[in-house]
Amino acid sequence: MNRYPPWKYIVMMVALTIGLVYALPNFFGEAPAVQVSSGKATVKLDALVLNIVKSILTENSVQADDVTFDNISQNATIRVRLKDIDTQLRVKDLLRKGLNADPTDPTYIVALSLQSAAPGWLASLHALPMYLGLDLRGGIHFLLQADLAGSLNKKLDSDAADARTLMQEKLIHDRGVNRVGQTVVVNFVNKDVANLAQRLLSYNVTELAWQVRKATSGYQVVGVLMPATQKTTMDQIIKQNIITLQRRINELGVVEPIVQQQGTDRIVVELPGVQDIAKAKDIIGRTATLEARMSDDQNPVRNIKYPVPDGDDLFIRGNGAPVYLKQQAIFTGDRITDASAGFDEYQRPAVRIRLDARAGRALRDVSRDNIGKPMAIVLFEKNKGEVLTVATIQSELGTNFQITGQPTPRAAIDLALLLRAGALAAPMEIIEERTIGPSLGADNISRGFHSVQYGFAAIAVFTIAYYMLFGLISVIALLVNLLLLIAVLSLIQATLTLPGIAAIALALGMSIDANVLINERIREELRVGMPAQRAIQNGFAHAWATILDSNVTTLIAGLTLLAFGFGPVRGFAVVHCIGILTSMFSAVFFARGLVNLWYGGKKKLQTLDIGQVWRPKNAPVALPNLPSKKQPVQRRISHPSQALGTWDPEEQNRKMPSLEPIPPQHTTPTKSGKLS
Repeated sequence: MNRYPPWKYIVMMVALTIGLVYALPNFFGEAPAVQVSSGKATVKLDALVLNIVKSILTENSVQADDVTFDNISQNATIRVRLKDIDTQLRVKDLLRKGLNADPTDPTYIVALSLQSAAPGWLASLHALPMYLGLDLRGGIHFLLQADLAGSLNKKLDSDAADARTLMQEKLIHDRGVNRVGQTVVVNFVNKDVANLAQRLLSYNVTELAWQVRKATSGYQVVGVLMPATQKTTMDQIIKQNIITLQRRINELGVVEPIVQQQGTDRIVVELPGVQDIAKAKDIIGRTATLEARMSDDQNPVRNIKYPVPDGDDLFIRGNGAPVYLKQQAIFTGDRITDASAGFDEYQRPAVRIRLDARAGRALRDVSRDNIGKPMAIVLFEKNKGEVLTVATIQSELGTNFQITGQPTPRAAIDLALLLRAGALAAPMEIIEERTIGPSLGADNISRGFHSVQYGFAAIAVFTIAYYMLFGLISVIALLVNLLLLIAVLSLIQATLTLPGIAAIALALGMSIDANVLINERIREELRVGMPAQRAIQNGFAHAWATILDSNVTTLIAGLTLLAFGFGPVRGFAVVHCIGILTSMFSAVFFARGLVNLWYGGKKKLQTLDIGQVWRPKNAPVALPNLPSKKQPVQRRISHPSQALGTWDPEEQNRKMPSLEPIPPQHTTPTKSGKLS
């Protein structure tokens, strides 16, 4: 009756093992570490850099606890975990000198950080600790707002320039092309010419929906930015800004910065562990520009110590080779409207670039006279230029062209990303900033963890004292719930904040509430005289419906907070929803397994160790059906009122007989000697 099949116990053991493995890293704490990341857009971390780091440590007799290469995230990093802070400072200086030939222009950024002190085999299983939020670790919080309206107007100005160029190329006489609010208006005198222009514009400038309208003096072709295109453009602007901010924040050496969208035009930036607000503002608000320049193939670089020719600038390419580029820029990055990775007609990796009309005309004029010569695209940041790519002009270029010669598809994707996000796609303004000190964060951690510990201890003492052995089983299930909750949060790499700790405490309360419901239902079954094994079965079965209803309604509220909340509210909702699921598993499935394991094999079980069962006086007792020596006379109910307990014998005798005996059934022996 109360026994689990073997597969259910296997599920329990697997869940417990997974919970232990993925919750374990949170108990090892953090150790001092040194973080190495790329300092230039053209430089990528790879296995060669990892070997250089290891050789530097070996040459200087530094014994590192662990050296890891994180190439999964967008910004690859190398982390060296060390034993103490003194060794950490020494290794930082050694790596900074060994990796950067020019200290004034560092190729790699070496920063101090903290790393989990968990063993390496846990990290190989992707068992990593939860990240601590800003309110627990301390740091800086920024809320940035993007000027999306200005960016959309800029895009419409580009579309207006494209329309003006198209009218000139097709020799269509118009009376002016202007941007009016959120529309582009082309004026005409003749309706037929306006219809022709509308067809051409609809085919060539596809981002706008073009319509012909009657004006006071002639006709107008009005282009309106379609809602789908407008939403896509705004989302792309925010994503480009997020990517750019992530790449810049990498210079601060923040272990796990939080850069995420909030609403339609805002970005939240949280930098745990950073206290220098001035430096953080400088990096976040930095300006960057892209320029396309012709390479001076007439003056190859023979020695970088020689004077630079007039009209040229000296740059260093990603592979370390110097190159002279013309000072005159063909076009700048703000003229790039789109850049995407793909393949050319020969299935080679390529980057497709789209320019606005003005930049397209300039590039067409320059490329026509320089076919077969190299052209470079340079990223300028902090008054320093980095050559992203140098490609040979194969034919006359215009508004749309592509760059080939990338070694891998991944390199093409990276180049397209840099072309789109080299600079902020929309200017951003800091509308909120907040600094939390590390001492306040440590105090928050202490208070939050103590609240969970004291709450758990109080629940455990009361539950065991009131429900005895069943209370102990409830406390074990509560521990399993806490273990699974921490394990799931660590597995998804959630960021733990103060609201998250509050959600953990709430999850503990809801989990023990489910066990209280089960224990009380078992007591009710015992009060009416139900056998012990049957009381266990009915108690869990009857309490399940109530537990399910209460948890589902609470889960709906949690999902609502998760869908519409931001920041701390969303963090609370994540922990709350996961806690509901783990509590249902631990309180019902796991606790039932422990009860079955303890009581399931006892066939003559008379009592349960569930505390005092208070039975009211004169309460009816349901006795078990005992076998009788004599065959009882079976009777059937003839009137439904008798089944409901409202049967009146006198009234029934006037209408029909209430009970009639059922004649005994005769049995005949079979060939096997058994009765049938």
